[in-house]
Amino acid sequence: MLQKNPAQKISARGSRFAIVASKYNARFVDAMLRAAKAEILRAGGRVQVVRVPGAYEIPVVAAKLAADSKLKTQNSKFSAIICLGVILRGATTHAQHIGEAVSNALAQIQIQHQVPVIHEVLLLEHEQQAVERCLDKNHNRGTEAAQTALAMVRVMAAL
Repeated sequence: MLQKNPAQKISARGSRFAIVASKYNARFVDAMLRAAKAEILRAGGRVQVVRVPGAYEIPVVAAKLAADSKLKTQNSKFSAIICLGVILRGATTHAQHIGEAVSNALAQIQIQHQVPVIHEVLLLEHEQQAVERCLDKNHNRGTEAAQTALAMVRVMAAL
């Protein structure tokens, strides 16, 4: 069951966020990207967007951004990296393989680099699920991803 995205009042002043977004299934990913960006900007954060061809290409860019964040220079440090993509199942197992590879890689990146990597690369059964999760402003997973990133910045700062 989808839950409505609650309004949150978290300040992100001084924080920088990267959003890595797939160009594939652009109708859905673009809607998540707009929502995520708006949520971060509303909180006072700064955003850098990197577009990649498809979901499978997201981890290598996330890894580069996370590694660069260790340099701790003003232009390279990200407080969190948000990854957005939509994979729709087809007649073969290809989507499942892509989804698993992306999930495993993103988990490893955040552990290795100790930078929160927010995983909103959705593996969905059909377009209707994408419509519900990406185009509906009350359930937009881009908003949810940004809220998670904002919360994780607070968690990491408290450690």
